[in-house]
Amino acid sequence: MDLSYNMEYASIDDLRLKAKSKIPRFAFEYLDGGCNEDVNLKRNTDEIRDVQLIPQYLKKHTGSTMATELFGHTYDAPFGVSPVGLQGLMWPNAPEILAKAAFEHNLPFILSTVTTSSIERISEITEGRAWFQLYHPRETSLRDKLIERAEVAHCPVLVLLADVPTFGFRPKDIKNGLGMPPKMSLRNMLQICGRPEWALRTLINGQPEFKTMKPYMPKGLDLKQLGKYMNETFSGRLDEERIAPIRDKWKGKIVLKGVASEEDAEKAVKLGIDGLLVSNHGGRQIDSGESSIASMERIVKSHGDKIKIMMDSGIRSGADISRCLSAGAEFTFMGRSFMYSVAALGNEGGNHIMSMLKIQLQQVMEQVCCERVEDFPDFRVKD
Repeated sequence: MDLSYNMEYASIDDLRLKAKSKIPRFAFEYLDGGCNEDVNLKRNTDEIRDVQLIPQYLKKHTGSTMATELFGHTYDAPFGVSPVGLQGLMWPNAPEILAKAAFEHNLPFILSTVTTSSIERISEITEGRAWFQLYHPRETSLRDKLIERAEVAHCPVLVLLADVPTFGFRPKDIKNGLGMPPKMSLRNMLQICGRPEWALRTLINGQPEFKTMKPYMPKGLDLKQLGKYMNETFSGRLDEERIAPIRDKWKGKIVLKGVASEEDAEKAVKLGIDGLLVSNHGGRQIDSGESSIASMERIVKSHGDKIKIMMDSGIRSGADISRCLSAGAEFTFMGRSFMYSVAALGNEGGNHIMSMLKIQLQQVMEQVCCERVEDFPDFRVKD
């Protein structure tokens, strides 16, 4: 794998600023924002960066490997692409760009139910390696149809979204018309005119659609009708009664995303869930909650020997990945960071950020003398 990358954009911050200059303000704020006052959005990264590692410079070192086994597959590095809704709004063909890069870099890609590419298309790109995140429908029949499609597409892992019982209160999205129901204002149209490349590529590729959901949606919905349909179709609240039949039906691995308490972790173990993706939805759901790494550390202490524990939310670099691994995560995922890169660099964005993160993480491993990913906790400064 060629790990070359665009040296002009050598950090996530560089990519974020470039993305901001290339996409309309409403699309950038949808990607960039959290909820309420963005307190937990900031807390996520700040508390990851409180973690410190101890270099061991005189220790004999034969080299470091990032290879990480997860659910029977050995990935080239311990990070993957989190599910993100409406990716095509931020950059046309974004799911396909990231799925292709993830496949080439041998990293996991998770497709959201409500993004802008279909299960079948992403499965084709990844040769059946992509994971599928189920946003739980109200109707059992629709749930079963989506699960069956993921099974036919050979998705190895089904991700159940647990942290959206209600949509987060996002003032910027509401002002920009990206609440439910969505609307396109004159202000948004003027923003589009100021981003000609985004506008042209969107025109060529067509208006973003919920491709996975398209077979079940009435044709010709306007934005208001679309919002009503989505609200009526999905119920984000999960409980044990909803999860149990999915566990019975799905023969592959199941990951529960959004768990933030030991109590929910215990229920997941009893239900036969294979992994937890500890997450607070990137700070987009509850501003008064704790950081994702704080939740993860508690759950690792109580359930780390019972279930595979992964983490997302707030991770912005290879060094951040190393901090999360040293705090007990067995694997990490990122959403915004990957989307910044695609919005900034288009078709090259996926390869760029995956190469950059691999190089950054490898550098940390060599610096602290960590030979294997699972050894990272040995190098953490203990509280």
